[in-house]
Amino acid sequence: MSGAAAIWHDVECGSYEADLALWDGLAERHGGPVLDLGCGTGRVSLHLARRGHRVIAVDRDARLLAALEARAGGLPLETVRADAGELALEEQVPLALAPMQLLQLLPSGAERLACLLRVAASLRPGGLFAAAIVDRLPEEGGEPPRVPDVREVDGWVYSSLPVAVDAGGERILLRRLRQTVSPAGELSEESDEVELCALSVTQLEAEARRAGLEPAGLRAVPPTDLHVGSVVCLFERRA
Repeated sequence: MSGAAAIWHDVECGSYEADLALWDGLAERHGGPVLDLGCGTGRVSLHLARRGHRVIAVDRDARLLAALEARAGGLPLETVRADAGELALEEQVPLALAPMQLLQLLPSGAERLACLLRVAASLRPGGLFAAAIVDRLPEEGGEPPRVPDVREVDGWVYSSLPVAVDAGGERILLRRLRQTVSPAGELSEESDEVELCALSVTQLEAEARRAGLEPAGLRAVPPTDLHVGSVVCLFERRA
């Protein structure tokens, strides 16, 4: 384990499985290597690599990549530390993935376009890019599911509870309460905020066209008790 950043990433993202069948199906259809953008500690990358797909896992956080590398063993997986808007691969790929609202974590349209341009450059002609976005509030009134993500690591219990979603203008702000219980039973807690850019399918399609990516359909990932649903936008690189 590579510190608190990796632990909280595992707690809040690691148990999510609703989208894995979609990524696996795309990898079966398009082949590898598969580019996993914003790979974190390897939720998607490890799943695909264990199923025999070669994966190039990209993240800008060295702590998360270290945790992923420690778990990869002899799997067909390589890691690249890079910002999504500055990515330069040595080879082009047939499939690129941006799970878990990665594009909405980029703070501006300019940074999103930079990412889309690098994705297009990383794809083979005719290659596919699949990006998950949340294009509406999680629930009526913007309230998230009131169920915590929980994980135990070496006797420590980590819990992350969504407590509020504030949406206004071009931003969606998710607030979480993070609680830690030590092996001795001592409780500590802190708040955490994640800000997403509001982004519609229509807006993303227009931005993707500017980067040389043509819309190629939509897929739906249903909500779970712990996570909201999402729309996966598909794009093909122009030949």
